[in-house]
Amino acid sequence: MFYRKFGKRFLDFFLSSIAIILLSPILLVVAVLVRIKLGSPVLFHQERPGKDEKIFTLCKFRTMTDKRDAQGNLLPDAKRLTKFGKMLRATSLDELPELFNIWKGDMSIIGPRPLLVSYLPWYTQEEKLRHTVRPGLTGLAQVSGRNFLDWDKRLAKDVEYVKKLSLAMDLKVLWKTVMVVFDHSEVAEDTSAAEGNLAEIRSKRQEREKQA
Repeated sequence: MFYRKFGKRFLDFFLSSIAIILLSPILLVVAVLVRIKLGSPVLFHQERPGKDEKIFTLCKFRTMTDKRDAQGNLLPDAKRLTKFGKMLRATSLDELPELFNIWKGDMSIIGPRPLLVSYLPWYTQEEKLRHTVRPGLTGLAQVSGRNFLDWDKRLAKDVEYVKKLSLAMDLKVLWKTVMVVFDHSEVAEDTSAAEGNLAEIRSKRQEREKQA
């Protein structure tokens, strides 16, 4: 109980502060490379739901270009994701700016990944438990299949994490995260293709259940 209420946040602040200082040269180099290869802005900002569904702004390094068609519409993600962008995702370097989200208290090092705001109406009551803790840079779902788990299993892992939250659990997830990052076999280059859109999937399921 002490770890959940106080210890976890203290470690998040302490470790993210150290990580920001130690990794600042890498952050700078990646930022320069993103600016050269993908353009400006260097950072990708998007609103995500955090603890108690409070909305915060997630920061990541951008991994896609702004290429558009003749009508001025953005091209599909697959056509805007460059080899450099794929490398950033495969090595998780695109996630480094989230250290500042952790430092501020929007996120935790370990926890359920922050998903899209548009997904909020589609969680079951059980799955909503994922928002009773701060979202994480990495989580139990990410080390249990990364982007290849279907949504039901992925969200079930988030709930499992919340129910079993402890220092031992966080250390276990952190260790497995290091292993996954160095073994790229579980990394999906196109996450939308791997997991699909939760809102669309559950909307279609709801329609099928009505018709049954």
